[in-house]
Amino acid sequence: MSKAQLVEMSKTGLVHAAAGTIDQADGIVKIPASHYYDPERWQLEMDRVFGRLPLMLATSVELPEPGDYKAMDAAGVPVLLTRDMDGEIKAYINSCAHRGAQIMDEGCGSAKRFTCPYHAWSYNHSGELTHIYSPRDFGELDKSKNGLVPLQAMERSGLIWVLPNHRSTIDIESFLSGYDELLSHFGFENWYFHDSRRVEGPNWKIAFDGYLDFYHLPILHKDTFGSDFSNKALYFGWGPHQRVVSPETIGQELGELDEEQWPMASLLNGVWTIFPHVSIASFGEGDHRGVLISQLFPGDSPGESYTIQNYLLEKTPDEAGIEAAREQFDFLRFVVEQEDYATGLKQQKSLQTGAREHILFGRNEEGGQNFHQWLARILDCEDDKLNALFSEQ
Repeated sequence: MSKAQLVEMSKTGLVHAAAGTIDQADGIVKIPASHYYDPERWQLEMDRVFGRLPLMLATSVELPEPGDYKAMDAAGVPVLLTRDMDGEIKAYINSCAHRGAQIMDEGCGSAKRFTCPYHAWSYNHSGELTHIYSPRDFGELDKSKNGLVPLQAMERSGLIWVLPNHRSTIDIESFLSGYDELLSHFGFENWYFHDSRRVEGPNWKIAFDGYLDFYHLPILHKDTFGSDFSNKALYFGWGPHQRVVSPETIGQELGELDEEQWPMASLLNGVWTIFPHVSIASFGEGDHRGVLISQLFPGDSPGESYTIQNYLLEKTPDEAGIEAAREQFDFLRFVVEQEDYATGLKQQKSLQTGAREHILFGRNEEGGQNFHQWLARILDCEDDKLNALFSEQ
């Protein structure tokens, strides 16, 4: 069924490519400029978006073997991800039951157990407290009631989602709205993890707006890669998640082929965004085909964000392939940091003057309209209605 959806999207793209058209939104949408800098609005987003919704925190290939782990900050929550001895993904608050100290430093690795650096209390991969330092001196304690605080986690399509809020009752599967079925065609669980980097940016929505926007490609990126791309885009949605693809690219790659010959790489072209903070963009082809998986997180204030860029390769590279991947990853960092985010940081500064009451999303910018409309719906939705909100889609 999901492959049939990919084929239908490509057919739609071919029709638009032949006609030189795109689908357009009903009208131009205004978004209050204060949404990008107002501290009360920002705190509401931290509480009701990043504080309640599942976040895509890792790729499966970062934790390939039992005992592997990844420790990270997820919008202010220290999270410890691990693959247990049965090969299942588990997630916990990275906090010792003794005094609350963080147990593992940020990063990936492999460990037989998790031992707190403060007083050497240890936990297994199932989150159970297994060892107390000097237990006779410390006093009697029921270990079974003092394990790590578990978080809801789900591994699908080579990606790992976690609910950083241990009290949240969101159903991750409902939240994904079937989007994971489409993403499964990438086969990320079998890809090669090349490297990851951190890039500083503006307000998280300014950054995310850019991932949904092909309108700027031939302008802002004219000196890097933009001259190779059209400014036209088609948008397809599954709940709050969206795919952005150029009809011209579909026409160029599939226009001369019979449907039975359409390669999966072409069916998956474009940018796949996972609400509220992930973008997946394809680059290269053949043995050098890769994806940039960008994980966007809010910073410590409304005007800050940071992005973890992860570069994966479809095939395990040889020495020449590693060098090509390094060059491509360096290029992508430059484009995002020196073009997209540099522009976004200036935009942030301008908006904070309060000189403009609104910003605009045109009829050709349906992705941005959809994003901000979904954001508004989620901010207005009470906890006990969230599952129904996503299940309706």
